[in-house]
Amino acid sequence: MPLFRQPLIRLLTVNLLAGMGVALLMFSGLLALNPSNLRGLILADRAPGTALALLLFGLTITFGSAAMGTAIMTLGVRSEPPRGKAQAVEARAPAN
Repeated sequence: MPLFRQPLIRLLTVNLLAGMGVALLMFSGLLALNPSNLRGLILADRAPGTALALLLFGLTITFGSAAMGTAIMTLGVRSEPPRGKAQAVEARAPAN
């Protein structure tokens, strides 16, 4: 797969999968914790599978795009200088 050898595509794919994992965690948490009887409301519908699929799809789009956007925005940020390229700092003693 030559497409996944490109660093940008690999970065976006990894972050999309991470966002999808968070979306799945949020989806299962919403169904498990049942805030405001959400699970009962969904399951009382005539087609609960459609509502569940749309909820999971929306969460996947939201968290996946947020993770990908965060990865793109942090591409140019360096938290520490590159190793092996330390810069010399001139130190002067104060003149008395």
